[in-house]
Amino acid sequence: MPKKNQILEGRIEDAIFPNKGIMIIDQEPIYVTGTFKGQVVKARIIKKKNQKWEARLLEVLEEPDYLVAPDCSYFGACGGCSTQHLPYDMQLSLKHQQVTRLLKEAAITEYEDLGILASPQITEYRNKMEFSFGDAIKEGPMTLGMHRKNSTYDILTVGGCKLVDPDFTAILEHTLDYCIKNNLDYYKKLSHIGFMRYLVIRKSKSFGNILINIVTSSQKDFSFTQLAEELAALKLQGTVAGVLHTLTDTLADAIKPDHTSLIYGTDTITEKILGLEFKISPFSFFQTNTQGAEVLYKNALDLIKNMDNKVVFDLYCGTGTITQIMATRAKKVYGIEIVAEAVEKAKENALFNGLTNCEFIVGDVLTEVDKLSDTPDIIVLDPPRDGIHPKAIHKIINFNAKELLYISCKPTSLARDLPILKAAGYTIDKLMCVDMFPQTPHVETVVKLSK
Repeated sequence: MPKKNQILEGRIEDAIFPNKGIMIIDQEPIYVTGTFKGQVVKARIIKKKNQKWEARLLEVLEEPDYLVAPDCSYFGACGGCSTQHLPYDMQLSLKHQQVTRLLKEAAITEYEDLGILASPQITEYRNKMEFSFGDAIKEGPMTLGMHRKNSTYDILTVGGCKLVDPDFTAILEHTLDYCIKNNLDYYKKLSHIGFMRYLVIRKSKSFGNILINIVTSSQKDFSFTQLAEELAALKLQGTVAGVLHTLTDTLADAIKPDHTSLIYGTDTITEKILGLEFKISPFSFFQTNTQGAEVLYKNALDLIKNMDNKVVFDLYCGTGTITQIMATRAKKVYGIEIVAEAVEKAKENALFNGLTNCEFIVGDVLTEVDKLSDTPDIIVLDPPRDGIHPKAIHKIINFNAKELLYISCKPTSLARDLPILKAAGYTIDKLMCVDMFPQTPHVETVVKLSK
């Protein structure tokens, strides 16, 4: 019988979402995060959660033949990628298998399986990165980059990260050098003392424009004008369109802006998807894989054959990307989003694209759906990672829309919600996975339902 803190050795027999291998000890499954089928590993049991033993990987003793050498020198140390040593066709196969397995366990088996679509780019695909300031060793020199794997505090400087293009590296390295030369200290999460917190870089894949946001605490009064000018003068593939300085004193390890000021240029960049253009601000939600988003949205919306003269509700609409794409085909589209800034950008983008048949509403889906007087023919659901709120899903069902399009970024949430929709009379017609996040275990899943 396994017990907490016990160190075990064994072969990984299977793998489930998200990136958990299964090792069988005394006929009992042990779930080891970050392992793959065929590996022989040493792991320590850390806890029993939901009647399942979970273990932390200590060492890989033997690798299977199918793994390949990763391209990135930080792989294994950095927490950004976890499947880079898995050939891409196997990454796709594993993601698809894990999604369908979760649905099978939820008794969702009768549907047309359309497989998984690959990302057009499998490296340098991200249009946004959020880098953290910190140190790689306690009280060591300042670093700027990604969290060390399985670490809350250690930050690795990841110049040359394979998820982004070289412009991100150039901006990261120049910013770090500038901060060190100017004796700008980094914010320490435990003591809540320090200045430099994050560097957020967004780059338009369509136009090459770059937006840089320097995020600090309010514990120092410092002007970043010189840094902004130096960043704008860097020899880059793209062009720096704007540099901003955001103050945040939240204790959370997240960017919750207290104040944002524009230092250089403009505070937005423009991205293009399926012929429509979208202005993106520092805190706008936008899919991080632009070309992958085109694949996702085109193929997802193609599952709905006829939108002519139909009313569509796009719930959890973000900056209204899907809303506006659907508005090019539907009679009327309503988008609901809880983030006010996202809705403002959605309205601006709709005006910019000349779309007059979409309406955006600020608020929680749970309450705002009650205020809509129109009856939807089609409902699009693209909820946060936790899925649809249990109370909201029954309100959605009560609209009695003939077609639902559920776009999920977390298959475990999807597997929880689909049986509820099925019990309410919806048929799961088609399922399609789209790889928006190569080199990671994450996957988007699209399900078309009808009543």
